[in-house]
Amino acid sequence: ENMVKKDVEKTGIDRTQSALTLRTHIGYFQMLMSFMGFENGLMSLYEEPEEVKELLEYMCDFYEEVLSNCIDLYKPDILNITDDTAAWNNPFISLEMYREFFLPCYDRMAKFGRDRGLPITFHNCGKCECFVDDMVAIGVRGWDPAQTCNDLVSIKRRHQGQLAIMGGWDGIGHLLSPEVTDDEIRQSVMDTMDNLAVGGGFIWCGGFMGASFDDPVVAHKNKILHETVAEYGKKFC
Repeated sequence: ENMVKKDVEKTGIDRTQSALTLRTHIGYFQMLMSFMGFENGLMSLYEEPEEVKELLEYMCDFYEEVLSNCIDLYKPDILNITDDTAAWNNPFISLEMYREFFLPCYDRMAKFGRDRGLPITFHNCGKCECFVDDMVAIGVRGWDPAQTCNDLVSIKRRHQGQLAIMGGWDGIGHLLSPEVTDDEIRQSVMDTMDNLAVGGGFIWCGGFMGASFDDPVVAHKNKILHETVAEYGKKFC
């Protein structure tokens, strides 16, 4: 209770104007890879599946206890689950392995949101579209960063009214070039919204990153980007 009180005072967040998201923790797949490294972590799923399941269950018990103590004290507006199970071109594991090892853990975390009627979001980078149906099945209603390597139009059509696409824009390719113009940045925003925001179920999630956000080039690109998001987004309100 003291930790929550200090957090609230430190942030000074106005709950009448801003939604509070409670993140469960870094994901189970990522933690397994962090413990062992990618080579050993992936091999352990094949060679020692029962031991991996025991480890994941132990971690899930721990984080379930943490979440049970936090969620009713923070009283969040949104519950967020986080894991990164995919690279840009492919997932790191098969759908079958995802369901056998990791989905049960996500489901236990999501239950806290389902039981309290909270919207649940899931952060998963890369080409993870094969996992989206299972995310929706456990109650996930928003997916970020929903990167462009996925078939986002098809996913939105399939889960219309169930899942918000929180992304659909990536600062890659020519957008990273020193020669990119302000108009090209604006057009990239408008193209993304025209493609994904029609009919609702879309939340902007994206921006330019660099070695420092104080970098004047990065700051200028983000200024143009966010101004366009705010202005052009009114078309879809």
